[in-house]
Amino acid sequence: MKKIECSIYRGGTSKGVFLLKKDLDRLGYNQDEVLLRIMGSPDVRQIDGLGGAVSTTSKVAIISNEENEDWDVNYTFAQVAIDKPIVSYAGNCGNISSAVGIFSIESGLVDAVDPITTVKVYNKNTNKIIYEHIPTPDGQLIYEGDFKISGVPGSGLKIILEFMEPAGSITGKLLPTGNVVDTLTVEDFGEIDVSIVDAANPLVFIEAHKVGLTGSEHASEIDNSEERLRLLEKIRGAAAEKLGFIKTADQSSQRSPGVPKLTLVSRAENYTTIGGESIRSDSYDLAVRMMSMQKAHKTIALTGALCTAAACVIPGTIPYLLLKKNNLSSNQTKLVFGHSDGLIETTINYELNKEEEVTIRSISSYRTARKILTGTVFF
Repeated sequence: MKKIECSIYRGGTSKGVFLLKKDLDRLGYNQDEVLLRIMGSPDVRQIDGLGGAVSTTSKVAIISNEENEDWDVNYTFAQVAIDKPIVSYAGNCGNISSAVGIFSIESGLVDAVDPITTVKVYNKNTNKIIYEHIPTPDGQLIYEGDFKISGVPGSGLKIILEFMEPAGSITGKLLPTGNVVDTLTVEDFGEIDVSIVDAANPLVFIEAHKVGLTGSEHASEIDNSEERLRLLEKIRGAAAEKLGFIKTADQSSQRSPGVPKLTLVSRAENYTTIGGESIRSDSYDLAVRMMSMQKAHKTIALTGALCTAAACVIPGTIPYLLLKKNNLSSNQTKLVFGHSDGLIETTINYELNKEEEVTIRSISSYRTARKILTGTVFF
């Protein structure tokens, strides 16, 4: 058997295998084949590898510290499909990103300083820089803390992630089509209005009510209808075709399974989370239910929350029209989104000119992350 040193980290509401690029390169094998073997794909249970049989735990981060004056480490994200022999590098995972800084400190790539270590991470998937502000009192990395995030039991250290100039992560434009709303024609459904926005990751937004949902459903309630899942994938495929990611919409799950990410939005209403917590409509600004790898996300992708924040400040988009208007202010706005398992807070710094053109300077949010395991994986 072959082997490679690895670590497993939880970042936000995702979990992934962390590898040093130099160790991968030293193997001399096809990288995708190595990642598939490590994770145990293709297999719906991923029984012969480290994957957890859901998209949020079938992720890999590849880290290096190639010298550059603008950042400290390079980071490539890989989404490993579960039941298909596919490794996708399209787009980034914000939750996994939140563990890159602490991995870099633990691996000796970055020195910790008192009281906060800022790790500048260059994400090679999107060619964007992320500032990760990590509490390191006395230059020590301490995982204990009292900060909590929805979707993760317990508490931990509060990591601030600041995504700099996040617009156009994949397409090069904040509004890839040039429109705040596009009308797509979807096979066996008809026309539907969407907003396609690219910030941190490209998302295609639809109003939940347009596909027979209230917007307050849990992920399992969205996933319980194969017919609905097929429809949502057809809509996503039509958007992917419009963006030029694929030639025809029916290629979406094979050729572009990860992006754009379909996101259902609706007005804030009272709802109950997966864990039974009651969420009042006045405690958040917009209801968001996101799809990930053809299934409903159990919480929300961090990059999805960031892109939703960007969409909310662009006049005329579907999220903008459903948002509580009184929460918008010039230059900097805090926005809170409700997902299946709770709330997520974002802060967006932006500029809006007289022509209502938006420039996104940065979007930030908070996560916890921790090391779970270091060792050797055999494959």
